[in-house]
Amino acid sequence: MASYNKVIIAGNLTRDPDIRTAGSAKVADIRLAISEAWRDKASGQRREVTCFVDVVAWERLAEFCQQYFSKGKGMLVEGRLQMDEWTDKQTNEKRSKLRVRADRIMFWGAPPRQDAAPAAPSRTAAPAAPSVRDDEPPALDDDTGGDLAQDDEALPF
Repeated sequence: MASYNKVIIAGNLTRDPDIRTAGSAKVADIRLAISEAWRDKASGQRREVTCFVDVVAWERLAEFCQQYFSKGKGMLVEGRLQMDEWTDKQTNEKRSKLRVRADRIMFWGAPPRQDAAPAAPSRTAAPAAPSVRDDEPPALDDDTGGDLAQDDEALPF
């Protein structure tokens, strides 16, 4: 039987990324708060539920998180679910935790304003936000937009 393991989540960091080393590799432990808000039809009151998700990022992604992310910043993560299991040293009980292993991380929300207080996070990804994938080198910047951007007559509308 075939299986598929893909997760895409976006939220705000609850704390600065916790960077550590595992052998010679850098590892970032991240916790995201993902909020869902709605208006209750019966009472008209605004309701909100927050889900906290643990994320782990390795190597280049960990370095990216260390350099660019801090508590409160928005982050979009593409990855896969990973079950971690261990034995608690104090109680000798088996423990487990489900978390997301990041394959790609991007900025999420509007960039902070320079002249005023920080804006509330947006629910759309910033269009010029850099991202890093765990499985490929970063793309080269290309501001030309291809040949279509150079010649308006080539556009079909």
